[in-house]
Amino acid sequence: MSDPLRPRASLRTAVVWEVLKDALERRVKATGRDVLDVLDTGGGTGNFAVPVARLGHRVTVVDPSPNALFALERRAAEAGVADRVRAVQGDAHGLFDVVERGGYDTVLCHGVLEYVDDPAEGVRNAVDALRPAGTLSLLAAGLGGAVLARALAGHFTEARQALTDPAGRWGEGDPVPRRFTADQLTELVSATGLEVGAVHGVRVFADLVPGVLVDTEPGAMEALLKLEAAAAEQPAFHSVATQLHVLAERD
Repeated sequence: MSDPLRPRASLRTAVVWEVLKDALERRVKATGRDVLDVLDTGGGTGNFAVPVARLGHRVTVVDPSPNALFALERRAAEAGVADRVRAVQGDAHGLFDVVERGGYDTVLCHGVLEYVDDPAEGVRNAVDALRPAGTLSLLAAGLGGAVLARALAGHFTEARQALTDPAGRWGEGDPVPRRFTADQLTELVSATGLEVGAVHGVRVFADLVPGVLVDTEPGAMEALLKLEAAAAEQPAFHSVATQLHVLAERD
């Protein structure tokens, strides 16, 4: 898969990557250390881990899939950062069976809460992995984006089902076990004692715009990227984003 530094992938990752990169720069200044220890829970093949390692930081990736971790190691080697990326098999529930509690400057918890049995525990474990001063980057599936996507596809009953279902699922065939609103995610984070610094809507338009338009219309990709960046910070668009990103810090 592409990483956040490549243009086509940027339609899905640019907002999160820019927010994360800025947060890492602030943490470097705050700690006085050029090299941070970063934990990427559920980091899979390294969509964020490898670019973070390219910045010079040490990244530990915890993922339950051995195939994903194998791909991560190969990808890190190809990028020349194998010495800064460590792959560990595990999951959010048993996180401290495989990594150190309180050992990281920044923790990424991307695409994890949708799949764990207890999202509150998943957030608590991510926070408990932070050092006394640290940053949490949380990315999860948004409820509104799924409702909008089903409705625009003509699946009105499924859209209504997602809207009313406690887990935000549109039916038995839904591949995502759980979705969240921005309020639900911020409440989960605030309950751990972290201060929520920012909430962004991710993929507000990218999943709705026909790919052929983006690929063939001159300047369309750049314009769409700018539109996504502008809409991401507007609370009104959080309710229709495919994903929601929460950045929180412990000072």
